[in-house]
Amino acid sequence: MEPHFKWSEAGPSFFDFLRQQEPVLLPHFAMEGQASREGVLPVPAGTTVLALRYRDGVTMAGDRQATEGHQVASRRIEKVYAADDYSAIAIAGAAGPCIEMARLFQTELAHYEKLEGMGLSLEGKANKLAQMVRGNLPLAMQGLVVVPIFAGYDLKRDEGRIYKYDVVGGRYEEAEYYAIGSGGKDARASMKKLYRPDLAEDEAVHLALEALYDAADEDIGTGGPDFVRRIFPNVKLVTRAGIQEISDDRVAAVCEAIVNARRSTPS
Repeated sequence: MEPHFKWSEAGPSFFDFLRQQEPVLLPHFAMEGQASREGVLPVPAGTTVLALRYRDGVTMAGDRQATEGHQVASRRIEKVYAADDYSAIAIAGAAGPCIEMARLFQTELAHYEKLEGMGLSLEGKANKLAQMVRGNLPLAMQGLVVVPIFAGYDLKRDEGRIYKYDVVGGRYEEAEYYAIGSGGKDARASMKKLYRPDLAEDEAVHLALEALYDAADEDIGTGGPDFVRRIFPNVKLVTRAGIQEISDDRVAAVCEAIVNARRSTPS
């Protein structure tokens, strides 16, 4: 028996295939009915994520806390994901739809590469994510917002690039740095004072963690480093060599240096 669908009808896009053949598997279709009948459900929300360009590529980081109203929903949520070998996505907003979108985006890029025999360009990846954010608009109108940051290393241009999005899927490129989430404004203010384009890797990691620390200091929804539970921000580097995850030990050492510096000069 022949299958009732053809891959060619959706092209190389796994997202379009699901939308045509199994729309119930898409996050916004799965939840839209219940949300419209009962109003916005109390769901965990991820908070602050950021990205900044440095000499070798892009640094991406996010705190680990998710909040639900006035309480902590999770202390160990992951907010920065490798999208493929040369790009990453950082998520802020309603935690469930955020994580679903990140995973679907990973599958979308892998599916395209398998069917076409080559990966999407960085611009193509950024456009595809914009389409997925726009597809979440029905939930966003009910308060379940997903707003990511996308960054990657453009092998053709030999440089790191950063893209931000609005809730309706608008895509905009940032030349230096960006942060979003409940502490995004505070993180951007921190980076604005200390950023320069020729940062070395260690300096870029330090700046990212300094900005998250400032965000946690001002924003109740952003979690700071937890030395008791040994919970620290996620940090990834995106370079010509691919994706590199910064170890917890290295992140902890930088966070400890930041805390010690502020203890010595509290003003």
